Amino acid sequence: MKQGLKIVTIGGGSSYTPELIEGFIKRHDELPVRELWLVDIEAGKEKLEIVGNLAKRMVKKAGLHIDIHLTLDRRDALKGADFVTTQFRVGLLDARAKDERIPLKYGVIGQETNGPGGLFKGLRTIPVILGICKDMEELCPDAWLVNFTNPAGMVTEAVLRYSKIKKVVGLCNVPIGMKMGIAKSLEVDPSRVSVNFAGLNHMVFGLDVFLDGVSVKQQVIDAMADPENKMTMKNIAGLSWDPDFIKGLGVIPCGYHRYYYKTSEMLEEEMEASASSGTRAEVVQALEKDLFELYKNPELSIKPPQLEKRGGAFYSDAACSLINSIYNDKRDIQPVNTMNNGAIASIPDDSAVEINCVITKDGPKPIAIGDLPIAVRGLVQQIKSFERVAAEAAVTGNYNTALVAMTINPLVPSDTIAKKILDEMLEAHKEHLPQFFQKAVQ
Repeated sequence: MKQGLKIVTIGGGSSYTPELIEGFIKRHDELPVRELWLVDIEAGKEKLEIVGNLAKRMVKKAGLHIDIHLTLDRRDALKGADFVTTQFRVGLLDARAKDERIPLKYGVIGQETNGPGGLFKGLRTIPVILGICKDMEELCPDAWLVNFTNPAGMVTEAVLRYSKIKKVVGLCNVPIGMKMGIAKSLEVDPSRVSVNFAGLNHMVFGLDVFLDGVSVKQQVIDAMADPENKMTMKNIAGLSWDPDFIKGLGVIPCGYHRYYYKTSEMLEEEMEASASSGTRAEVVQALEKDLFELYKNPELSIKPPQLEKRGGAFYSDAACSLINSIYNDKRDIQPVNTMNNGAIASIPDDSAVEINCVITKDGPKPIAIGDLPIAVRGLVQQIKSFERVAAEAAVTGNYNTALVAMTINPLVPSDTIAKKILDEMLEAHKEHLPQFFQKAVQ
């Protein structure tokens, strides 16, 4: 009989890993992690060593017996795993900087998971994720894949559609961030707040909000209509919503909706920021540099509070909570990315959605909502069609399919501009997009 769980984290050299370790330490009484394998690539070796050593110090300080292995050999790590978490960035932060800068030249928003940047992150990431799935089919076919590599919705879509791995859950910190923001604006403890989430990754809405089981949606909408309320995330400018618009929308948008409902203001904000402080990727590079300097300190044996300045606060805690609920069949409610299965009427049953689910030992069971309000339904469907076409382009390497994906994204104004951005970004990311260039080589 196997003693305890084996968890593999791909992208183990990430600055978020200490939060993951903290989550496992906190839950060790009910989640018996015995082996944790942190996997990275050659370019991430130094960060893996630094983070891995901090992880070992954290476990030692907690007085727990968790064997931490650091490796660049993914296949060696995956053998017999129970859970595999993925948190990597193909092309590292330099690729993100290109995703953010190139579209701006054409007057289009450059953002990590939305618009052209989101498309290209998907094109680079999906083939790698599908490679991991292939290894899992062979080496740990019963393992759960918990993905928080962005764009998480598109990645989950691709795994469901193009791999044999069905035990996959996509995870995002946006719903948790929204819940925390709502609790803060209501001045109550987050444990008293619950939100009915439904939509897609980075396109999720709070359909209703409850405080101690009583709906307070109108109160939250009124708070969001207040120009002083800047409820957003670390990586998205907190531009105020038009009060009449928010009241008319009638549901709670997430921070990313600003790109769609305030496109021109967000573009202007990005143009100014990239000219003065640099793109978000460049800001994050500086933050990461400081974090890794902290992590190197042999006296440090906790997750440093500075980590929350990164855009992904609560990410890893959400992952630990999800793994814990699957392992212990908790049947609690968590918002995750999973197969729709009829939960949202206007989205195909076999597509990935982000929705509240009951988390069981057999995975997430989505809670059916009927349909999205008509005011938001069309935008969600448009983004879903973008994700589907983008995933197909990532798998086939078909230029025309990629151009259609780029053009149907609401942030791209025309096929002509889409083509210019596509051509420049394909060239810029050439080394990470072999599927688009192989045919020319033959």
